[in-house]
Amino acid sequence: MQNPDEDRAWQAIRTQRLAVADLLESLNAGEWRHPSLCEGWSVHDVAAHLTLQQLSLLDGLAMFARAPGGMNRVIREAARRQAARTPPEDIVARIRTSAESRRHNVGVTHRETLIDALVHGQDITRPLGRVLPIAADAGAIAADRVWSKGWPFHPRRRLAGLRLAATDAEWAAGAGPEVRGSLGDLLLVLTGRGAAAVGDLDGDGVPELRRRVSLATSPG
Repeated sequence: MQNPDEDRAWQAIRTQRLAVADLLESLNAGEWRHPSLCEGWSVHDVAAHLTLQQLSLLDGLAMFARAPGGMNRVIREAARRQAARTPPEDIVARIRTSAESRRHNVGVTHRETLIDALVHGQDITRPLGRVLPIAADAGAIAADRVWSKGWPFHPRRRLAGLRLAATDAEWAAGAGPEVRGSLGDLLLVLTGRGAAAVGDLDGDGVPELRRRVSLATSPG
């Protein structure tokens, strides 16, 4: 029997993939080449990464063989290779086609797939000055999962002593001076992209968050 929470996550993934495909279709060549929020990744690279969300164990092993040196490097190089061989119109078509699929990469769940869809959409749009809304219910599912995990974002360690509180849903985590904002902005904070959101946040904890963000490296 289908888990209702899982079904909601997959519905949110479908919605987000179609929205990302629509947005990508509207970009010009310069915007495809524009740097994303991920250091060293272009918008094209991030979009290509979103076509690599249904990999098998063999696919994963082949990626490691091509680019040894740790998970982050493996993921980055796989995205760059995909971008180099896949023109924008084909990437848009692949993302749109994948919207109906409920397959996910080996070793992760639907929750990580939702995180990827939501956060990478912001990686693309924020540097371009574009807007891609994040539904509060989808953001809450993703934020809960990020907060509960360690690798790769380690939010409980990075954000220790601060309380994050959503202004568009009943979601909060942590303890200390409060950082308030939409779940979309808080999701960027949770995943190490706080520099892109801190200007839109409010609360007594924002000065400390800004200090930590200024010392942090960009996510990959």
